[in-house]
Amino acid sequence: MNGQRAGQAELGRVLIYGLGRSGRGVARFLATEGMQADWLDARPGPEDTALVAELGFGPGDLLRPYTTVVAAPGVPIDHPDLLALAAQGAEIIGEVALAARLRPSLPMIGITGTAGKGSTTVLVAHLLRACGLAALEGGNIDPPLLDVVDQAEVAVVELSSFQLERVPGLRLPVAVITNLGIDHLDRHRTEAAYHAAKLNITAGQSANDVLIVPAGLQVQTQAKVQAFLPDALTLADGRAVLPAADLPEGIHPANAAAALLAAEALLLHLGHAVDVDVLAAALRSAQPVSGRFETVARIGNVRFIEDSIATRTLAVEAALLRAVPPIAWLVGGRDKGAELAPLRAAAEGRVVRVIAFGEDGEQMARELGLPYEVVTGAGGDEVLLNAARAGFLALQSTGGSVLLAPIGTSFDLFKDYKARGQSFKQAAQSLNTLAAEPAEARA
Repeated sequence: MNGQRAGQAELGRVLIYGLGRSGRGVARFLATEGMQADWLDARPGPEDTALVAELGFGPGDLLRPYTTVVAAPGVPIDHPDLLALAAQGAEIIGEVALAARLRPSLPMIGITGTAGKGSTTVLVAHLLRACGLAALEGGNIDPPLLDVVDQAEVAVVELSSFQLERVPGLRLPVAVITNLGIDHLDRHRTEAAYHAAKLNITAGQSANDVLIVPAGLQVQTQAKVQAFLPDALTLADGRAVLPAADLPEGIHPANAAAALLAAEALLLHLGHAVDVDVLAAALRSAQPVSGRFETVARIGNVRFIEDSIATRTLAVEAALLRAVPPIAWLVGGRDKGAELAPLRAAAEGRVVRVIAFGEDGEQMARELGLPYEVVTGAGGDEVLLNAARAGFLALQSTGGSVLLAPIGTSFDLFKDYKARGQSFKQAAQSLNTLAAEPAEARA
């Protein structure tokens, strides 16, 4: 354990800047290490203040000298407080760099991308567990990475662009970029800065490490590059594992292709055998992540697909191309500036009706240039019930998919995308009573 905790003394005086999910994970971890830390948060929640009080961590002071500041992903890298702390000599890192520093012997697979990184993370961990490794996922996906590092034989880490802005010294034996599109320009300001943050995933890699990317993506890296094709579920040596058509519903072939290469690379890194039959069986038993293109209800030949997290152009485009047409597409929430032109192309010949809801739904529907109707309601649950009903009525004579891939963020009506997805799921399931009514009653 002493070797595992090498570098602990280097942290010096620690400030946790920003609590929330990530910051609470940092606080719990430091406490288990027997370390003290100060904390700062402009708007701490009750759960935050209760935890730091229980741990005996006191409030910080920007005038106090700190050696290490562990900043939450949601805090911009150019936040004035962080710039001031850095100017005073503090090193600014995040929870992932902290984990790598204090658990240097723990193998980690890092996974990033504009879309698909969460689903790929879960799938990689599932494949490795099937191969006999105690693999646990964490990071941008629940739980925080620091909550699992002492229970995992391998950590499979979903990495957002925010987290990748502060990972000094991180070296990953295996890294994955699922794709690169455009997102979070409100934070990164330019596409180039956003991509640069994503590409930090390979900054510390060497020629002995593996970087997995989609075919056609050119990346400057010292690592060995392995490219995947979205419809080729094969290993690096070309061995076929499973036809894409045999994947369970809700498992995207591109995510599966990337996950296979990542699992193989990590197994080889650890000196383990790669068993094609075991990997094939694991793929067949894989379950989609809740809230990622999940079929949550069926009424006759109409399926309701919940993809509330789909607010990035690449993710929405993938959902439109995967859903069985004709599609009633639920669009709404708060506009985050997603690029709409590729979505118009993906929707052509597949979407028969856009159901617009929420703060900017109608505006986005108009820009898409597709037939649409607007639904409203008293609160988020009623709005999504009305939207699900409108989608069902648009498809009741033909069948097809009522797809929640909303483009907009959830914060106009819900606390987060999970709450929005759960509301849609409940709405869809409640519509079974509507399906049982005589047609004239629904007219």
